[in-house]
Amino acid sequence: MAGFVPAIHVLVTQKQDVDVRHKAGRDEEEFEERAMKLNELADRPGSRKHRHRIGRGIGSGSGKTGGRGGKGQTARSGVRIKGFEGGQMPLHRRLPKRGFNNIFAKDLNEVNLGRVQTAVDAGRLDPKDVVDAAALVKAGVLRRAKDGVRLLGNGEIKAKLNFEVYGASKSATAAVEKAGGSVKTLAPKREAGEKAAS
Repeated sequence: MAGFVPAIHVLVTQKQDVDVRHKAGRDEEEFEERAMKLNELADRPGSRKHRHRIGRGIGSGSGKTGGRGGKGQTARSGVRIKGFEGGQMPLHRRLPKRGFNNIFAKDLNEVNLGRVQTAVDAGRLDPKDVVDAAALVKAGVLRRAKDGVRLLGNGEIKAKLNFEVYGASKSATAAVEKAGGSVKTLAPKREAGEKAAS
């Protein structure tokens, strides 16, 4: 509707005329319910503060040097020393380092069998179709596909399903095959040398 302004219903106090107030021998207030408009809303006092303006005179306490102290490197812009401890071994070099970040690691979704069975019972997954990452996203089991799905064995699976996932645990594979289904893993097979190294 054009020109419609949402309103909040509040109790508004309105003073009556003087002759009406003194009719009962005391001051009275009449309460009436009217629409409060959005332009009448305001923040609580003190909720919004003005930013502190530096370099605007010594009377403000932050004039002249603007809170940066005297001259030198720390008074300049863009060249402040971060992590420097006056020549002492800095913290980021004193702490021991261990491990590394694997840039080839896959970001997989971990899905338990119990969640898949819940989706089947709710009718969001068709047991006749192949269950892969796209099917799980469509069924609402996953939010996004990422790099694939790893199937885990927590929960119970009753439906006969055919999975096509990046990986699956031994317990999940055994449970799916026991229910009459199958699990096809899409991850490349690891060579014998890689298994020995891990």
